[in-house]
Amino acid sequence: MVPGLVALFLATLFAGAAFYISLVEHPARMSLEDAPQLAQWQPSYKRALPIQAGLAMLGGVAGLLSWYQLREWQWLAGSLLLLANWPFTMLVIMPTNKRLMAMMPQEAGAESRSLLRRWGGLHGVRSVLGSAASLLFAWGFLTTR
Repeated sequence: MVPGLVALFLATLFAGAAFYISLVEHPARMSLEDAPQLAQWQPSYKRALPIQAGLAMLGGVAGLLSWYQLREWQWLAGSLLLLANWPFTMLVIMPTNKRLMAMMPQEAGAESRSLLRRWGGLHGVRSVLGSAASLLFAWGFLTTR
């Protein structure tokens, strides 16, 4: 049961961080002028990357351990949703990230604003994946007690 509690804890942290970025940080960033907007996103992204990636990976692995021990489908489904953040980020979000990271703040303009708007929508998917995983882990935790 310990891996399940760890999975639930980590998935909830992931979802909370993702929602904070989607609902607070990114909308505030989007209210800035183009150059400061990009200048804020770049270091923020660098700092958030290892935290969110680590939470998704460790939470997904803990969920898989719970599934292995308990054989309840909620643990497997939650793990797959949480781990899906990795391929989603690498295949869908990363091209946008790379373009934004390659820009200098003094080059910011309509293109960087458009890319950041797109990035915000894509990041919302991560919030949904993390929340769904958290709910499935909570369900699995409650049904195995």
